[in-house]
Amino acid sequence: MRSIYQFLSIILITGGSQLIAQEKESNDKIIERMGNQISNLRHSLDELGKGIDDILWYQKVGDVAHVDKVTMTGPPLWKEKDTTSQGYGNQVIFTSYVFVPKDIDPNKKYPLIVFPHGGVHSSFGTFYAHIIRELIAQQYIVVAAEYRGSTGYGKRHYENIDYGGREVGDVDASREFMIENYNFVDENRIGIIGWSHGGLITLLNIFEKPNNYKVAYAGVPVSDLVARMGYKTQGYRDLYSADYHIGKTAYEDVAEYKRRSPAYNAHKLKNTPLLIHTNTNDDDVNVLEVEHLISSLKANNKKFEYKIYEEIPGGHIFNRIDTKHAREVRVDIYKYLDKYLDSPRKIRTVKELNKASYKGF
Repeated sequence: MRSIYQFLSIILITGGSQLIAQEKESNDKIIERMGNQISNLRHSLDELGKGIDDILWYQKVGDVAHVDKVTMTGPPLWKEKDTTSQGYGNQVIFTSYVFVPKDIDPNKKYPLIVFPHGGVHSSFGTFYAHIIRELIAQQYIVVAAEYRGSTGYGKRHYENIDYGGREVGDVDASREFMIENYNFVDENRIGIIGWSHGGLITLLNIFEKPNNYKVAYAGVPVSDLVARMGYKTQGYRDLYSADYHIGKTAYEDVAEYKRRSPAYNAHKLKNTPLLIHTNTNDDDVNVLEVEHLISSLKANNKKFEYKIYEEIPGGHIFNRIDTKHAREVRVDIYKYLDKYLDSPRKIRTVKELNKASYKGF
């Protein structure tokens, strides 16, 4: 009789364990499904937000510029999960903003500014509307790529991210697109500008494609991903080590992070005129990153210009905001670009910049 009770006890314990395991598995699946739904909802909301911001572009700059959004292709994915799929090796499809001054003569040639946005996962938003107005006032044509990894184009485009990798090729592909499709673009007068992550893309473009750009400006550029992984939060580091991205930490593959960092590629700079700005109280790109870049350029006897601003209000966006000092710095940037691009209309003073960007005020 005792053995029967023992047998029944074993059955009950085993069955109970199986039920608990099944319940746990069911809960895990529910949590996973809910996580996927939240992720998809976030991407849907990002797409909605991007659509709204696109409408604002017409309101903010439509009086001075023709605004368009065009679709193009860049290099294939850096890595693909299924190497046997029908679309393996296809070029990545993405969109770019195009801004053309309304008062140009289409029978003449005009300089082009290639303008990659910043942010790990971000997009070219109307935060830059005043800068676009300033560039348009100088009769620059502008192209701004929503390269792989940009937010507002769904989960697939978001997870195509390749920070410091083939996104650089996407941005250069936007330059090629403009030359091929707009006869009034002067292929001999093309500059590239960018802040933060856009500054990194700017630097890597002129390092890797020195003949494609006449001049470059890099504002508070991300310059050293190895150091950056050291002082940023774990959540930030996770953006890079995600399976769909680099897939490893800087500790696990320091060489890969160096490959994507301008400071470790400074020897590649050729003859492209380059201006770099940084700020000692930058709360995003620590000044030590840009100082490493500057030291590397100097060590390789490269010719370039730079300025380290001391504790300027605004931190990371100190020369992109609307303060008097920010406007003064942007005038200096435009003067530097003009030396090599010969803009049809010059901005030489803050008064001229104000008239261009703030509708005459």
